[in-house]
Amino acid sequence: MGLTLESTGRGARGEALHIERPRPGDKIIALAGNPNVGKSTIFNNLTGMKQHTGNWPGKTVSNARGYCRSEKRGYVLVDVPGAYSLTAASPEEELARDFICYGGADAVLLVCDGGCLERNMKLLLQVMETGKPVLLCVNLLDEAESRGIHIDLKALEGQLGVPVIGTVGRDKRSRGRLLAALDALFDRLAERKPYAVEYPAPVEEAVAALAPLISKGEGLARRFTALRLLEGEQSMEERAGPALLAAARQQRQKLEEQGLDEERLHDILAAALMGAGERICARAVENAGSGYGSRDRRIDRIVTSRRWGYPLMVALLALIFFLTISGANVPSQWLSKGLFWVEDALAALLLRLGAPAWLRGLLVDGAFRTLAWVTSVMLPPMAIFFPLFTLMEDSGYLPRIAYNLDRPFCRCGSCGRQALTMAMGFGCNAAGVVGCRIIHSPRERLLAILTNSLVPCNGRFPTLIALITMFFMAGSSALGAALGLTGLILLAVGLTLLTTKLLSVTLLKGEVSAFVLELPPYRRPELGKVIVRSIMDRTLFVLGRAAAVAAPAGALLWLLANVQLGGAPLLMTLAGALDPLGRLLGMDGVILLAFLLGFPANEIVLPIAVMIYSMGGSLTELGELSALRPLLAENGWTAVTALCVMLFSLCHWPCSTTLLTIKKETGSAKWTALSALLPTALGALLCMAVNGLARLVV
Repeated sequence: MGLTLESTGRGARGEALHIERPRPGDKIIALAGNPNVGKSTIFNNLTGMKQHTGNWPGKTVSNARGYCRSEKRGYVLVDVPGAYSLTAASPEEELARDFICYGGADAVLLVCDGGCLERNMKLLLQVMETGKPVLLCVNLLDEAESRGIHIDLKALEGQLGVPVIGTVGRDKRSRGRLLAALDALFDRLAERKPYAVEYPAPVEEAVAALAPLISKGEGLARRFTALRLLEGEQSMEERAGPALLAAARQQRQKLEEQGLDEERLHDILAAALMGAGERICARAVENAGSGYGSRDRRIDRIVTSRRWGYPLMVALLALIFFLTISGANVPSQWLSKGLFWVEDALAALLLRLGAPAWLRGLLVDGAFRTLAWVTSVMLPPMAIFFPLFTLMEDSGYLPRIAYNLDRPFCRCGSCGRQALTMAMGFGCNAAGVVGCRIIHSPRERLLAILTNSLVPCNGRFPTLIALITMFFMAGSSALGAALGLTGLILLAVGLTLLTTKLLSVTLLKGEVSAFVLELPPYRRPELGKVIVRSIMDRTLFVLGRAAAVAAPAGALLWLLANVQLGGAPLLMTLAGALDPLGRLLGMDGVILLAFLLGFPANEIVLPIAVMIYSMGGSLTELGELSALRPLLAENGWTAVTALCVMLFSLCHWPCSTTLLTIKKETGSAKWTALSALLPTALGALLCMAVNGLARLVV
């Protein structure tokens, strides 16, 4: 049983939103763990929901919640972002820490990677120190076994003093065992005797001095609170009373007098946690294999090398576009013929029902025809592109792209994580903007947000593919169109780097932060799940959003074409007013009007332009590109026009959804306005340069 997937956020610093319990007696479980250990897969397995999972660190950037029931009780599961420590060093770790400590969680289901258990121990031991009931889930046991790593779960449980369960997150059979383990956790709370990390004597003395002054109002262990106060954690200090805060400062001063300043204290605490984790794993883990990542390292010597890394990225991108373009043509034609049949049937039905001509025109020639165009042109390429892109993501190749692009992004004042958010922008720029939360530096996060819309989203791909095919690759193979589209994508990446550099030396000056990125192991994607998830979660979602905009836009278009102003249709009056600016940019007023009317969704820009050109006539086959080129040529389109439209499609204001997301993420109208003006100005300059050069040559 699952509830709707929702995001949970925070109010003031450290104050997590309250999570409602659907039924009395239900328990709230924080699902925590290091990045890329399969938390979201466990979440989906337990709740039956479809939260997107990806084989790259930092994929979860907000809290998501779902619901599941065992035979005894219900559980509200909250999937928090991946964290390496409760001593938060990034916004995601803050979000995870705040919910675990202050969000009202009754227990923590902590997921670890069985293939590298020792690396996960620091977070586990810190969570155990909070005093919250903990169930340790050692996940990815199949991968660990394949590398010769054997974990004695009973020995591990005996040392930790908390229940331990081994799972393969993708295996549906793990669900029942996990729910039974959660039931047993709450049934035997009194039996818990968790392992306690022993710190150096001066630290233990300071903790002992502070503990009696700490109340348990937050539901946290006194020892954990004392340790965080000694470290000077701001969220904990904000909750401490004046007397406790003064005592903590006094103890910190004593530690400093013993040579344990803030930095040294932090290192000692971390070393104690890591040492304890190492000793525990030494007694419970047997590594009889060739070591972690031996196969992966051999692959990485090629895919991340300076000689082969970039050519492989370009070749893979071109292959994805080739498969998308070559596979989308026939389904697009079928959809077009089918939708035109539906259009004729709908028009005939309205005529038989005696509907007035204006209503038939509004519904059929306006709303339905625009909707049919968007569906026939968008659905086939998206249904191919998204699964291919998800396969690349699930295999673990996406972080390698970030690694390869770290050097050029670093030279431009940013870091390789921006490459991950840029890749997310291929699906949806709004999602790419949200994904910028994985960038720790506020300055670099803002750089990524402001430049994300320079990467063409799924809504712009159909326009780019159609124009490349019609005007530059007519009669050539799909490979030629794929190479042309790849060239445009490389141009977009180059413009992203250029704009990032420009911003980093002007408005957003600052030092480049350290770049640490975990390269996950290569994994064999689950083809069936990838296809279903890509179509259901991405393709249909994006198509639904486009359809919701396309139908009203088509109706508005028909109204503008049939409302007279000064003896001329209002639509043509508006297009005529924009025509001088359009000509300056190598286009015309109709195209600029289409871009303006397409503000709610980029998917409908070219359909709007085509519908304006075809007003008063008939467009016989919406999905047939061969029928579109004569129509566009009759209205003055040339190869230069098509090139300028493609450049402006790459570089213009983001859609309304992306702009609203930018406003939400930055909290600033100034940065939101700049995110719209910057790509638009860049696109205008490119179009004017191309148009001017073409005039000189011709």
